[in-house]
Parts: sequence; C-alpha cells; structure tokens
Amino acid sequence: MIEQLQKDSLGLLKQLIRIQSFSKEEDKTGDAIEQFLQQRDIKTHRKLNNIWAYNKHFDAAKPTVLLNSHHDTVKPNSGYTRDPYDALVEDDKLFGLGSNDAGGCLVSLIGTFLYFYEQEGLNYNICLAATAEEEISGNDGLECVLPDLGELEFAIVGEPTQMNLAIAERGLLVLDCIATGRAGHAAREEGDNAIYKALKDIEWFRNYKFSKVSDVFGPLKMTVTIINAGSQHNVVPATCTFTVDVRVTDSYTNEEVLKIIRTNVGCEVKPRSIRLKPSSIDKEHPLVQAGIALGRTTYGSPTTSDQALLSIPSVKVGPGDSGRSHMADEFIYVNEVAEGIALYVAMLKPVIRGK
Repeated sequence: MIEQLQKDSLGLLKQLIRIQSFSKEEDKTGDAIEQFLQQRDIKTHRKLNNIWAYNKHFDAAKPTVLLNSHHDTVKPNSGYTRDPYDALVEDDKLFGLGSNDAGGCLVSLIGTFLYFYEQEGLNYNICLAATAEEEISGNDGLECVLPDLGELEFAIVGEPTQMNLAIAERGLLVLDCIATGRAGHAAREEGDNAIYKALKDIEWFRNYKFSKVSDVFGPLKMTVTIINAGSQHNVVPATCTFTVDVRVTDSYTNEEVLKIIRTNVGCEVKPRSIRLKPSSIDKEHPLVQAGIALGRTTYGSPTTSDQALLSIPSVKVGPGDSGRSHMADEFIYVNEVAEGIALYVAMLKPVIRGK
C-alpha cells in the first residue's frame, strides 16, 4: 500500500510544481489538491486557498492530530538555469520551484493521511490541512482556518528537516521604537536630543539578559537593526526611531517579553505583530519518542514557519533539506518523498493506533 501512496504522492508533487502558486495566488494548486482528494472519495473543505479533510471514521469524542503543510511558493530567483515549473527528474532529483519547500512535505503528509484514512479504531482523528500564504506569514493561510478545524491535540508541521524533529521553534517580535525629545538649535544647546535618549534604550537592548534560558535555544536574542533621526546638521532632533528584531525562545511568550521590554526602556514600543509565537513539544511526547526510536534527531529551529501560529504542542518535520529552500534550481530527491511517507507513518502508528 505504501508503495502506491509513494507513487501517487510523487505524481501529485509533479503536478503542483507545474502550477504557479506564489503566495496569495495559490488557487490553482488548491484546486489540484482538492481534486486529488475528491478523486479518492474524500470529502474536502475549502476556505479561500486552504484545503482540509478528516479521516473517514472521525469520532468527535476522540482527540485530533493536525497534519499541516503549505502549497504556496516564493518567486523563482534570477539564478535559475532550469524552467522552475518543468518538474523534471534527473539522477533521482525532482527539480522545480516548491519541490523542496514544501511540496515534498505536503505530498508526504497527504500520503500519510491516505494511509490512515479508512482505518477504524484509531486513538486519534486526523485532520489534513494544505494551507496558503506560509511564505509571507499571511493572514489568509493556516491562521484563518484554525477556528474551522476544531479542537486539536497536537500537530505535525511539514517543512524540510531531513526528517529530523524540530521540537521547538523561535517566535518573532519586530518592534518599532520611538524616542521622543524636543527640537532646538544645536549651536545654542537648546532642546532635548532624542538620539541620546534612544542610545540609552539601545544600550539596554544590547546588554539585557533575560533570566530564563531555553534548554533548546539558549538565551533570547534582541538585535537593533534600523535607526533613523534628524533632518539637518544644526537641529536637535525631536524624535529618533529604531527597530528591534527579537527572537523569542520557548521560555517566554511574546506578551511576556513585550511587558519586560516596556518596563525597562523609556521609548514607546510598538510591536508590528505578536502572532508569530515560539512553539515547542515535550521531548517525552509519544510522537517525539517514536521519532527518536526511528533514529531521528531532535533540535531547535531558528527559522519561522506556520508552527508559530499554533498554540498546541507541535513538531516540525519533513523530507528535504532546509538549505535547498529558495535556492536556484530547487530540487528534492525522489527517495526523500518515499522516505517521508514511510517515516511519518512509522512515527504516527504507535501514537494513533497504540501498541
């Protein structure tokens, strides 16, 4: 059965590669995924360009595991030497835009969903969600359908990790800070220089150490990345703005970090968003332990994915290599897709079917 699923999943991946699906333009790949599932007599649900489905014997009394990955892509960069939509296989490599990030993960999760779809007596329901706008952290992707999916117990988020387990992912806060002074003439030492006020806060961002240190990531990181002030050489500036990139670990929530920052600095702090949250799953979770038993390693991921939108335990794992994401002439090995399905199934079996 798995061999046929591997063949069908690879065929779907080739089909998806041939369809342009930039973020916010994923309607045609959404159609293809929907049709693929419907051809197998699976009832699908759709909201915008997001497709989801449940296992045949869904039981509302049981908890639900989410299998999620995305079908949008970035735009091909100028370094491509091949047609990014050709979906050609050479030397066991399937080339094409989105093949590695995250088409191989998505079709492997679809194959895994099909493997369990008709099975009865599972300990968990399964919800498959193929979602949009991951590459731009958009509002019309996974975030907009989460309320429609129902209560979820834990999740597998498909991203290329060489099938190793990212058991934690950093959150992201981008802060726009405004230090306010008073304008005046520089020669007469008038005014209250906003740059000097900003420097005091910038020094705090540079040196402050958060008390809780993540076992996976180590300390939380804050970096000032942009600064702007002044209009001309002889005017004391009334405002100085700067931007801070904050990579939040699983030791804090975004809200906790924001509160600590505001307590310690004098400038006004405006977060662009607090929705990209740190996420994690206990290393002792049965799914993680099943992966470790299969020889997979665990690590903390420095990159952000749709995992940041989930408030449930989640693990990021999938076929392919993160280093190939967004590269010219992107590819995934054919055997990585086959391995992806086999390992997803083997990881889930002891959890959703029991011993």
